[in-house]
Order: sequence, then C-alpha cells, then structure tokens
Amino acid sequence: MMEKLVIGSPLEKARRAPDSVKAKILKKARRLFGEYGFHGTTTRMIAQAAGIDISTLHYHWGDKADLFQAVILDINEDLRRRLVEVEKVIHGLPLAERMEIAIDMVTDYLFKCPEIANLTLFRYFRKTRPEAALDVHIPEFVSDIARSMQLSPDAQSVPAREQMKVLSMMNAIFNFISGENFFRPMLKMRKETYIAMVKETLKFILVPAFCVTDQGERRPKPEKA
Repeated sequence: MMEKLVIGSPLEKARRAPDSVKAKILKKARRLFGEYGFHGTTTRMIAQAAGIDISTLHYHWGDKADLFQAVILDINEDLRRRLVEVEKVIHGLPLAERMEIAIDMVTDYLFKCPEIANLTLFRYFRKTRPEAALDVHIPEFVSDIARSMQLSPDAQSVPAREQMKVLSMMNAIFNFISGENFFRPMLKMRKETYIAMVKETLKFILVPAFCVTDQGERRPKPEKA
C-alpha cells in the first residue's frame, strides 16, 4: 500500500505551511537529493542551500534519512495528485487523444520537478541504496496508468505484460527528463525547443505503439473477465 501523509507529521506541516522554514528545507532537500542522490548529498549542503545551520535542520527534520524519507513521500504525493489531475482531463476521450494530452501534461510537470524523475532512476538503477524504509511507488502508479490507458479493466489485476508496457513508457519519459543536461547540449537546443521535441518524440514512439496493432488497426478495449 502507498504510504499516506500523517496528520501532524513534519511533512504534513511543511505542506500545510509552504512559506515555513520546514518547507524551505524540504524544497532544497528535494532539489539536492534529486541532483546528487542520497549518498552524494550532505545535511551541510542542504542547510547551506536553505540558509540555516545544521542544528536548525535537525530540529525540523531529524537526521538525513528522516529527511530523505520525507522527500520520497512528498514526491509520491505530488506525482499521485498530478496523475489524478491528468485523469480528470483525459477521462472518456479516445486512447490516442488521452495519450497525447497525458504526455504533454506529465512531461511539463516533470520538467518543472526533475527531482521526481532523477530520484526514481537513482532508486531503481543505482547499486547503492540509502537506509530508508520508503521508496518511490512506481508499482501503484503503473497499475493506475494501465487502467487509465485501457490496458487492463481495473488496477487490481494488471498482467505483468501490460505493466512492462507502462514501465517502458515511464522509463522513456524519465530518461528524457534526467538526461536533459546530456542530450540538450549534444543536440544544440534551447530548453523550450528540447521540451517540445521530447513531447513530439514521445508521441511519435508511444501513441502508435499503444493505439495501433501490427496490422494498422486500433487496439480493442480490454474486457472484464
């Protein structure tokens, strides 16, 4: 089950008071953990970025592992809310149109919050892992996306084959986000052009893959057993 925000927790207080010192520390921690990972980020780096001393950081968040867990919960909640917003916009539309709108909305969001893609890739593809009990809840998101994309009639029993299809799509999006500093200079593009080209490329690859069969026909909706 996906962990929820606990009422009265430091994270809940930070989200409720976005201008507080606690929220400022969380914001800087998200950026730094997203850029350098758990092991590459120190509490001193976070405190310096937030303009506070180490003791103030520990007062608000405890040790580094506690703060990292809060960051993971925070991005989980943000991503969950964003996917709910996307679903409200695309619900009931044809699948190809759903995908094009969803790619636009999710890509724009992740470029604004690149730490989400970065931390997901750090957590799943790095050999070193922090001493944290929480994780980025990709499995839950995969099931919800599979249902929204009509790959499965519900989110409770999504076949592994369909989950892999969703993971391939998410991996493509995350890699374009996390790889911006490598790909964009190589392509000699301004940021706005790069974002537009990422969307165009994702649609070029993913929409036909999910919406059209090898025979050029539209894929039928899955039926409930």
